[in-house]
Amino acid sequence: MTTPERTPLHLTRRPRRARTTAAMRSLTAETELRPRNLIQVLFVRDGIQEPQPIASMPGQFQHTMTTVLDEVQKAIDAGVACIDLFGVPRDEDKDESGSAAWASDGVLNRAIAAIREKFGDQIVIMADTCLDEFTSHGHCGPLTEDPFGNTVVDNDASVAAYCAMALAQAQAGAHVVSPSGMMDGQVAAIRATLDEAGFQDVAIMAYSAKYASAFFGPFRDAVGSSLQGDRKSYQQDPGNGREGVLEAHLDIEEGADFVMVKPAMAYLDVVRQVADFSPVLVAAYQVSGEYAMIEAAAANGWVDRERIVLESLTGIKRAGADMILTYYATEVAGWLN
Repeated sequence: MTTPERTPLHLTRRPRRARTTAAMRSLTAETELRPRNLIQVLFVRDGIQEPQPIASMPGQFQHTMTTVLDEVQKAIDAGVACIDLFGVPRDEDKDESGSAAWASDGVLNRAIAAIREKFGDQIVIMADTCLDEFTSHGHCGPLTEDPFGNTVVDNDASVAAYCAMALAQAQAGAHVVSPSGMMDGQVAAIRATLDEAGFQDVAIMAYSAKYASAFFGPFRDAVGSSLQGDRKSYQQDPGNGREGVLEAHLDIEEGADFVMVKPAMAYLDVVRQVADFSPVLVAAYQVSGEYAMIEAAAANGWVDRERIVLESLTGIKRAGADMILTYYATEVAGWLN
């Protein structure tokens, strides 16, 4: 077969001009990941002497009070601006109300205090403000019965507990509290509680659009969840995009300093919709299931691990997220540096 004759195309636009060299691609990049855009998620567990690997999240650990300090130092050295800390109590410390969450000697509050004492303001300390790790039933608040005898999470009692938890976290040294229980009115109540106690400078990261997602599966392994049932009555239906936007609007009106969409990958449309109107910065959480799928595919040699991690985070940033909570933060910051 003969090769077709090359006929010059007289094109006004040749987009490939912007892709010719690595330097040109860097010059024309529309979206850039930076270490300061990433938030490292960490777990600290009570009653252990060595870090415990999380089986469903290869490379992630439940840390001791000592090793979590080492992880914070690594994040600082890599240029990560913030950590998000989750506490894993001993089973015997869980109860129906989740009272260890606001106890000054509870695992999460002790860890916050230790990190603040060692690092001061070198890194932003964000604390998860929710009860699911601390309740014996694994729900995000105390249970009650509705008028028809059904067991439900008590919204208003949960908000009162979140206020106590947020105050304890602020007293321990958290720069940011992050209510994630999806209870109506939680942001306004926490803001009032913090302000009345003199913690006007402690910020609130609102989990505004948090979906009842299958992508959370490995996280329950990470925090030793005692969940019975599901969270569909308070977390959002995965099919509802406008509802996520409404929740973000409400949290902003109530005083949220930042709003979040969680999970990230399957909800990038919601990230974009929130980012398009939000007067405050928008975060997205690359959750445990997203992490686990990447790790499993990479371990099998099906994908290039570094490229797919960077591409997934870039996609979240491109969708409109100003900040990304991810288990990869410190590692990726090292690559970017």
